[in-house]
Amino acid sequence: MARGGKAFKAVAKGMAVVASAAAVIERRRRAAMAADPHELPAPAPAEAPGPVPVPRADPAPAPAPVAASAAEAVAVVAVAEPRTPATAAPTAAAVAPPAPTAHAGLGREYHPGRPATPAEAVPWGLRVAAESTWRLLLLGAALYVLFYVVDMLRLVAFSVLASLLISALLEPSVSWLRRRGVPRSLAAGGVFLSGLAGIGLVGWFVVWQVSTNLPDVTNQVKTGVNQLRDWMITGPLHLTQQQITDFANQITKAITTNTDQLTSASITGAQIAVEILTSLLMTFFTTFFFLYDGAKIWNWAMRGLPRQSRFAMAGAGPKAWTTLTAYVRGTVCVAFIDAVCIGIGIDLLGVPLAMPLAVIIFLGAFVPLVGALVTGTVAVLIALVTQGPWTALMVLVVLIAVMQVESHILQPLILGRAVRVHPLGVVLGVAAGGIIGGIGGAVVAVPLIAVTNTVVAHLRRRNEAGQEVFTALEAAREAAERTAAAQPAAAAQPGANQPAQAAQPAAAQPAAAAD
Repeated sequence: MARGGKAFKAVAKGMAVVASAAAVIERRRRAAMAADPHELPAPAPAEAPGPVPVPRADPAPAPAPVAASAAEAVAVVAVAEPRTPATAAPTAAAVAPPAPTAHAGLGREYHPGRPATPAEAVPWGLRVAAESTWRLLLLGAALYVLFYVVDMLRLVAFSVLASLLISALLEPSVSWLRRRGVPRSLAAGGVFLSGLAGIGLVGWFVVWQVSTNLPDVTNQVKTGVNQLRDWMITGPLHLTQQQITDFANQITKAITTNTDQLTSASITGAQIAVEILTSLLMTFFTTFFFLYDGAKIWNWAMRGLPRQSRFAMAGAGPKAWTTLTAYVRGTVCVAFIDAVCIGIGIDLLGVPLAMPLAVIIFLGAFVPLVGALVTGTVAVLIALVTQGPWTALMVLVVLIAVMQVESHILQPLILGRAVRVHPLGVVLGVAAGGIIGGIGGAVVAVPLIAVTNTVVAHLRRRNEAGQEVFTALEAAREAAERTAAAQPAAAAQPGANQPAQAAQPAAAQPAAAAD
């Protein structure tokens, strides 16, 4: 693993160097193109020929238009007056192409069939692929740096993510108490302490069940091991007692000779225990303040964004929080149903420790689709060593049946349209999260994917709506300009009717006088 990490770091550094070199080359190419545009030098304008004498009796010819270039001047003169071959020769000489000149900074003469710069000789598709590649390399280097920082601060990162998940589960209760008039501090503190007490009760229940049933389970495990040894001797393997004894001695010898490694492993285990305890304390502390000052923390984070991005994220934030809340609540409901169904099944099959196994399956079900199946293998192993292979096979059938019900009924029905993540995305996300961050990464991978999907969809719809508004405003502006251009013409037309309108008062005056 260490060699793989070093190799990955070396590859990432090489990618960053290549991307930087590509960026420098691109900047130099654009600077060369700006200094030497691919245009022919404009020829000097030819002098217009003098006027041709004409007889006085003939009318004066119309003046020839002023030519903007030498070629247009030649065309105008050729149309305006006929020329003899003797007079046409100077004109042809006047419009001859200029002598080849050297490109600025390139040190070679211009050739009509040769590009001005070497970059223009590269095919367009290859140039697009090259520029896309070095941009992807830069993006990969940025992601590598991000993951490296997260790995260095994994305790803080996982504590914050776990706090967000717990807060998404408890925040609706805090909001409900706030609407009933409970002060914010009391609502946040009461819900937080209630959640902490619930977690403590679950842990105490698991420890109590294990300690109570441990002697019986130990005896059943010994019986199962003896049955397995007898099967290895009398079964299809046909092993001897001496071979089994030698195998057990080899295991004992391996354990004895690797005492140093086991000691270092115990030290590592102690360090992991300290890290877990620190992470738990940090999670509890962060969760309380998320429940107490969640809105203020969000506003503070918004002030750290650029001004142009605040409006977009102000709309994406509530939608992301709604998605996260729906995911957590739906996952808790699905995990509870999985644990109850599997626990009842293994209890009916006579497998010991049914309740602690149900709790373990409940915790594992927070990893969608695969978590309950992986944690359920513990129940299969216990059934194998205590009840035999037939019972273990039945437990496996119960696990697969519950997983099918979860994936085809529970997930679509409970989560619904709140979390739009394809099952393939869920499996790949869980696998990637497990590789990067272990168990914690597998737990937070799917909610991160769901929230990212919601934010991206909101931003895309916002951009489309903004484009529609811009198009409507442009259409309204063009309509207003057309109306304003039509008003002068409409105002000029009623002038012809003014005499008739003025005649009406004049015709009405005799009638008024007669009255």
